[in-house]
Amino acid sequence: MAVLKKLFAYAGNHKYLTMLSLFLSFISAILLLMPFVWIWKVVQVILDVYPNFNLAGDAAQYGWYALIFAAAGILVYVMSLLCSHLSAFRIASNMRKEAMHHVMKLPMGYLSKEGSGKIRKIIDESATSTETYLAHQLPDMVQLVTTVVAAVVCLFIFNWKFGVASLIPLALAFLNMSKMMGKDLEVSMKEYMDALEGMSNEAVEYIRGIPVVKTFQQTVFSFERFYKSIKNYEKFALGYTDKMRMPMTGFIAFVNSIFIFLIGSMIILVLNGFSISVLLPDFLFYVIFTPILAVATNKIMFASENTMLAEDALNRIESITKREVVKYPQTSKQIKNYDIKFNNVSFTYPDTDVEVLHDINLNIKSGTTVAFVGKSGGGKSTLISLIPRFYDVTKGSIEIGGVDVKDMNEKDLLDKISFVFQDNKLLKKSLYENIKMGFDVDKNDVLDALHKAQCDDIIAKFSTGLDTKIGTEGVYLSGGETQRMTLARAIVKNAPVLLLDEATAYADSDNEYLMQKAILELSKNKTTIMIAHRLSTIVNVDCIYVVDGGKIIESGTHKELIANGGLYAEMWSQYRQSVDWKVGEFVCY
Repeated sequence: MAVLKKLFAYAGNHKYLTMLSLFLSFISAILLLMPFVWIWKVVQVILDVYPNFNLAGDAAQYGWYALIFAAAGILVYVMSLLCSHLSAFRIASNMRKEAMHHVMKLPMGYLSKEGSGKIRKIIDESATSTETYLAHQLPDMVQLVTTVVAAVVCLFIFNWKFGVASLIPLALAFLNMSKMMGKDLEVSMKEYMDALEGMSNEAVEYIRGIPVVKTFQQTVFSFERFYKSIKNYEKFALGYTDKMRMPMTGFIAFVNSIFIFLIGSMIILVLNGFSISVLLPDFLFYVIFTPILAVATNKIMFASENTMLAEDALNRIESITKREVVKYPQTSKQIKNYDIKFNNVSFTYPDTDVEVLHDINLNIKSGTTVAFVGKSGGGKSTLISLIPRFYDVTKGSIEIGGVDVKDMNEKDLLDKISFVFQDNKLLKKSLYENIKMGFDVDKNDVLDALHKAQCDDIIAKFSTGLDTKIGTEGVYLSGGETQRMTLARAIVKNAPVLLLDEATAYADSDNEYLMQKAILELSKNKTTIMIAHRLSTIVNVDCIYVVDGGKIIESGTHKELIANGGLYAEMWSQYRQSVDWKVGEFVCY
């Protein structure tokens, strides 16, 4: 089975527990059928001695046999479930671990594009679905199939005429079930699951946007996307249901008509000269026995659907685990210095045809501070994200100290780079743990870093100091305070290359002043690359590169670029106007 083969890839040695579970389910099915054989023997004995029931001494013995086999069957089934649960838990755990381990190796761009919520949902729900399948549904499937096969054999052993009569509706039922297992239905199920996932995502986004919606009283407008996802889900859900309706109706009708076929065959046999007294024990046995077939066959139908759902879950998680990771060499070449060089670098985002960067050539000297400026969407953030290999260049190369970043292993590369993002995140841990981030530093080192990052006022607010928790169980910091905290992280890391992507984006005037002081301290003797919209923060850098349309169109110091009268001079003029602008300055007539 393809699904089982895929699941065993995550199982390790625990796959033997799954195999043991399936074997025990097989044994359990056989044991649970045996009581019906002994009950048939009891019926035979009673009918043979009728009406002298005192002569039916063996009936009690056969009854005890039926009870013993039933108890043994239940016990073995419990042992089967125990094994399957242990294996399922381990496989689901390994699936989550492997998926998250793989996610950590994926390009940062993929994570930004797909979103953390969607990735988490796929991993969590897929693992949960396969865990349920392994723990319950697969052992049940084996037991059900064994029950049906063994029961069909018994039908022909005891009375082949009644066996044929019972088999006809079963064969028709399985023929209908085959219509529910085709490729067309598999496609419909995938569309149904995609629509369900889309509706769930839109529901989350709708709930997240409720504060904005209520403020602007645009409930209907905001609900539109959510409503469309509901209608899309409705379309596929109804389509899937419609395709299943007729085959399922036929299946259930044929399965539950076994009794009618038995009565019909009994009438035919009696009319053809067979004695009722001879046929009655077998007829009663089949009346008692065949409902097992009906129940088991019904369950097989739903178990088959569960198999399709498990396969879909595996395909979804493989959409993550099969995605190509960023590959690093085992060893790194020795770098000479911390110069950063771009050699004819071009870049196109995955799954697009639009080239974002075109033939970028730069040589940033070690220990200097440079800045990238330009209009939004010009490629600034993409440019610096190529250095730590958040993406890989499409063409050309990027070097640090004369070594291509692709020739450096992950640890060596990232040890040399500190990256302060525009949208910074603090973990739900203590301030100390958030700043330390696993580095071998003590609390005094962290306090020193916080001091250099101008965070003394933040620490002073909290009675628990560095032990203050961040998040739902603790406190929340403002955007500017969070950015200063992340600067402290970079100070602790003390990497020779510093990348600042709009590090002062969310800072107010007070926070911006403090952050500028922190950045000045942090960037000492480091190769520093900044992205900034607030041009006042970069007037003193060694070189400014103007990025427009994915190209470097200007470069030089602040004074040189102003004197050139190009795009930078225009941006500076607009910036100064925005700084001097006052509310009420313009009068409307």
